[in-house]
Amino acid sequence: MNFFSTQNLLVHIPLGVGGYDLSWIEAIGTLAGLLCIWLASREKIINYFFGLINVSLFAVIFFQIQLYASLLLQLFFFVANVYGWYAWSRQTVNNERALKIRWLSRRQALVWGAACAIAIALMTRYIDAVFGVLTRSAVQLMQAAGAEVTMPQLQPDAFPFWDACMMVLSMAAMILMTRKYVENWLLWVVINVISVMIFARQGVYAMSLEYAILTLIALNGSRLWMQSARQQGSRALAN
Repeated sequence: MNFFSTQNLLVHIPLGVGGYDLSWIEAIGTLAGLLCIWLASREKIINYFFGLINVSLFAVIFFQIQLYASLLLQLFFFVANVYGWYAWSRQTVNNERALKIRWLSRRQALVWGAACAIAIALMTRYIDAVFGVLTRSAVQLMQAAGAEVTMPQLQPDAFPFWDACMMVLSMAAMILMTRKYVENWLLWVVINVISVMIFARQGVYAMSLEYAILTLIALNGSRLWMQSARQQGSRALAN
C-alpha cells in the first residue's frame, strides 16, 4: 500500500523555489492521463482504460491532500470514462453512424455555449459554497465507509472565475468526447492553457509543465479530429 502514498517519492524535480517532490502515484497517474489524451486524439478506445487509471490514482491523491471536492470531480470523470468506453465499443450500425467524429450543429453549439456560460457565472459566484457542500458530502461518505477523515478548514478560492471555467469546461469536454464531437478538443485546449497559467502563478511548475504538454496533445487532437470530421463530411456528400 506504500505505493499509494504521496510520501513515496520517485524523484525530486529542481523546479521553482525548493523544487518539487514527485511521488510514484502522481507520476504514474500523470503518465496514464497523458496516454489517455494522446490515445483519445487518435480515436483509440483503449484511452478509457488509462483514463480510469488516471482518475482513480488522482482521487487517492486528492483524498490524501484533503481536496475532497476535487476527489468528487474525479468520480464524475470515472463515470464518464466508463460511459465513454461503453459508447465507443458498441458496434451496432446505428451507433457507429451516431458516433462518427463530427461537429456540433449550430443550434447544439449555441445551447452548449449558453449552458457553459451560465454554469461558469453561477459557479464563480457560489464556488466557495459549492465546494463546501461537495467537501462535506465527500467527508460524510468516507466517514460512513469507515475512513478516519475530518472536515478540513476550507480557504476562499484563489481564482474563482478561472477555477469555475476549468471545472465546468472539463465536465463539458468529457461529455462531448464520449459522443465524439470535435469541440471537446477545443475545450481541452482552453482548459489546459488556463491550467498552465494558474499552476505557474501558484508556483507549481511541474504541474504547469504537465499541462503545457497536454495543451500540445490537445492541439494535435483538434487537428486530427477536424481532419476526420472533414473526411466524414466528404464521404457523406459523396454518398
